[in-house]
Amino acid sequence: MATSLMPSNEFWTDGSVWIAEPERSVEGQSLADFARNELRVRDCCFFQTSGSEGKRKWVGLTKEALRVSAGAVNAHFGITGRDHWLLALPTHHVGGFGVLARADLSGSQVTRLEGKWSAAAFATLCEESGATVASLVPTQVFDLVSARLAAPQTLRVILVGGGAMSAELEEAALQLGWPVRRTYGMTETASQVATQTKDRGELEVLPIWTLRTDAEGTLTVRGEALAKGYAIHEGETWRWEPIPPATGLRTRDRVSVWHEGGQPFLRFVGREANTIKILGELVSLGPIQERLEALRLELDLPSGEAVICDVPDARKEARLVLVVSAMDDAEAGRLQKGLNATLRPFETVDEIRHVDRIPRSELGKVLLESLRRQL
Repeated sequence: MATSLMPSNEFWTDGSVWIAEPERSVEGQSLADFARNELRVRDCCFFQTSGSEGKRKWVGLTKEALRVSAGAVNAHFGITGRDHWLLALPTHHVGGFGVLARADLSGSQVTRLEGKWSAAAFATLCEESGATVASLVPTQVFDLVSARLAAPQTLRVILVGGGAMSAELEEAALQLGWPVRRTYGMTETASQVATQTKDRGELEVLPIWTLRTDAEGTLTVRGEALAKGYAIHEGETWRWEPIPPATGLRTRDRVSVWHEGGQPFLRFVGREANTIKILGELVSLGPIQERLEALRLELDLPSGEAVICDVPDARKEARLVLVVSAMDDAEAGRLQKGLNATLRPFETVDEIRHVDRIPRSELGKVLLESLRRQL
C-alpha cells in the first residue's frame, strides 16, 4: 500500500520546526522549543546523527536543503513521476526521509515495507508493487545476497548508503540482478554527495557540491544543501554549533577526488575515527571490515555477525580482535584464518571474542565506541 507519510505541500513552507524521531520524546520537544525560541529558525528539520563514533548530535537542515538534495538525486538518476519507490528505511533518518522528499518532488509513488526488516519480504513487495527505485544500507544488501534472492525485473536502481559496501558484496548483488549503486553522503549533506550511475562505476560528485581535500585527504564539503549546524544537548541545556557556509564542513573522512572530462569523482578511503596505530603503523579498520564481509560471502557464512574491533595493548598500543555474535567456534575460526591470510603481519587477529549482541545503529552501523567499552 502507498505510504501515508508523504509530506504535505504545506510542510515545506509552513514555518514549522520538525524533529525527526520515531515517536515524540521529552528531548525532542525540548529541542523544538530551543530551535523556535532561541535559535529562532523556521522551516527546519533536525535529524540525530548515527552515533557511530559515540557522539550524539542533532543536525539542523533547512527544508529547502532537503529539497535541493532531493532534486539533485532525481536529476542524477532521471527519477520522474513514472517511478515507484519502495521505502525500507526509517523516515526519522535522513536516508529514509530523503526517499519521501524525492518522491514528493518528482511525483513518484511510494510503497512502504512495514514491520521488521526481512530480505524475503522486501523482494516479494518489490515484485508485487512494481517498484523501480529503492534505497538500502549495506547490511540489507548483504541479507538479500545471503538469501540468494533474485531481483524483480522492474527495479532499475537501488541506492546503497549509510556505510561502505565492499566490491565483493556489490558484485554478488549485481550477479543476482539487484541494480545497486554505491553512494557517499552523510546527514549533514541531506543525503548524497557522490554516487554511481552505472554498474561497478566510480562515484560521481553531484553538481550541488564543492569539495576540497587537505594534504591527508580529509574532505571539506560546501554547498546549498549543507546543514546549518548542530544542536548539542548538554545536561539540561542546548548548545548550537554552527557550520560556516563560507568554509563548509570539515568531515572526518579521507577521500580521493579527481576529474575526468570536467566531471568530479570521489573515492572513499577511510575515516579518521576508525584509524588506529599498531606498533607505530597506521591501520584503517574500514577496509579490514570490508574484507571480512567479502570473506563471509566467499566461505558461505551468512548467519550471525562478525566485526573487527581494536582493544588496547600494552606492547603494541592496540591490537585487533574478531568479535562475533550467534556464530560457533568453527565458523569464527574459519573467518579468522581466512582474514589473517590477507592481513599484514602486525595486523594479525589472534583472538576471537563472542558477545551476545554487537551494538548497531538503526541503519546497521556498528557503534564502535560502544563495542570498545563492551570489550
